[in-house]
Amino acid sequence: MTAPEPTILATSGGHRAGSRSRVLFDALVHHAVDLSGAHGRRPRVLYLGTAVGDAEHVSARMTEAARVAGFDLTPLHLFPMPNVEDVEGTVLGHDVVWVMGGSVANLLAVWRVHGLDAVLRRAWRAGVVLAGVSAGSICWFEGGTTDSFGPELRPVTDGLGLLPYGNGVHHDADPGRRPLIHRLVSEGVFSTAHCTDDGVGLVYRGSELSGAVTELPGKAAYLVRREGERVVEERIEPRRLPTPAY
Repeated sequence: MTAPEPTILATSGGHRAGSRSRVLFDALVHHAVDLSGAHGRRPRVLYLGTAVGDAEHVSARMTEAARVAGFDLTPLHLFPMPNVEDVEGTVLGHDVVWVMGGSVANLLAVWRVHGLDAVLRRAWRAGVVLAGVSAGSICWFEGGTTDSFGPELRPVTDGLGLLPYGNGVHHDADPGRRPLIHRLVSEGVFSTAHCTDDGVGLVYRGSELSGAVTELPGKAAYLVRREGERVVEERIEPRRLPTPAY
């Protein structure tokens, strides 16, 4: 079972602290599974932790979060080498790809060295839902704002480009993100930018935005674009997702 058309869920959320485990999958990860159409069996989620260097303790927490959620999770590691022989077959054998946050600049470079960028494009076309948080959101776009290069935010402009927009993550939580994405749109680096507060996700069917969802109250998504000589920001009210019961 795969999504009926190429589908991406780009988020600034998806995880929350648990009482018996360090991390639980929140509503956005469950929504990615719902978008895949997987039912009647345990959903298959591929976890990509490239942006945190395939840190084993993070992979272990994601594996535990998946167990609690009732998902079958496979970590795909690229350090020190791919941990599976058939990378493309492994990706295509899953319902959802969930990409962890971290360094989007490093993620993109490593994916390209291993040809994973092309594999993910084929998986997207085949109906595997592509999703992720922060760096795992920006990667699907033309680029966005990042702290990959140091504490001072800088633009990254060599994203995979499946979505022909800029992407602003943590729009409400990091005070430097909003002015930088506005400046990038003003300067024409991105014609339009799609942004998310923490806890919000944007759903794309093909390359078109089809809606916004949230796991937290009072949050929003935003479209940032130029109107003549000025930049305008349009607030999008997201649909509230049910909180998973564990």
